[in-house]
Amino acid sequence: MALPNSNNNKHEFCWCCVKAVKWVPVLFILIIVFWSYYAYVVELCIITINSVWKQILYLVVYHILFGMFLWSYWQTVFTKSDKVPDKFKLPENEYETLVHAENEEMQRQVLEQFSRNLPNVNRTINGSVRYCEKCRLVKPDRAHHCSVCGMCILKMDHHCPWVNNCIGFTNYKFFVLFLGYALIYCIYVALTTMQYVIKLWHGGRFHILFLFFVALMFAISLVSLFCYHCYLVLHNRTTLEAFRAPIFTTGPDKQGFNLGKMDNFREVFGLHPNMWFLPVSTSLGDGVMYSTHSQHQPSMYHSMESTQTR
Repeated sequence: MALPNSNNNKHEFCWCCVKAVKWVPVLFILIIVFWSYYAYVVELCIITINSVWKQILYLVVYHILFGMFLWSYWQTVFTKSDKVPDKFKLPENEYETLVHAENEEMQRQVLEQFSRNLPNVNRTINGSVRYCEKCRLVKPDRAHHCSVCGMCILKMDHHCPWVNNCIGFTNYKFFVLFLGYALIYCIYVALTTMQYVIKLWHGGRFHILFLFFVALMFAISLVSLFCYHCYLVLHNRTTLEAFRAPIFTTGPDKQGFNLGKMDNFREVFGLHPNMWFLPVSTSLGDGVMYSTHSQHQPSMYHSMESTQTR
């Protein structure tokens, strides 16, 4: 009788180890960030810079950028995806009918019948209703199943190991802001430490030299990623949709959710300009229904103007 308990304990221990390992990239980022804080504030501003007014100026700007960067990163890491509403989940009797259907055509009919009142316009490559076998639900538009998170993610963009979280409807704004503030932070650190790097050969400090090259390296790696996601925001696409166009009843269409650059931007960042660059939830809609071109909209579909601001 002890063997099953022993196996269960081993399984739970292994699962806990896997979950802990997933936090290693996040821990690595935090170590680099807090070391950079020490190097900039202590080694550069307090010890190296002699001018008081320059110390104050550098520290004020630095702490604003540092605070916005950490706030955005925190929101990206700890904002989880909303669950798919229950109305998309098959009831037990319909699930049993689906499982015991004799052929694919009968399965298709079951899903078509169930989803007739759902606000879905996306389809599979063969024109069928998008269904997740693992979650036992009809996928809302733009939702995909994440094998790492083990659930369907609303407006899934990708799973990011550096934040140990899926990037989707609830935290995409935070992710874009995190990339933007991280880039500005690195550029600011690199520019303000550059003149002191030159003095390294005349008795400068190692931390400042290393800080400069780390900031420069991260800035170079971030600029392309940030620009790419700016492009996606302005064209109302996710990373998944950029690689594989969403499919409608009329066929694949990369422009299916494109409402124009300003409306695309507002869908992610909200209607109020004073909240655009703060990592607080302002995205439009509920993550389930999205405005599309008129040719893709069923008669019962609601436009973005009628959705509520989160």
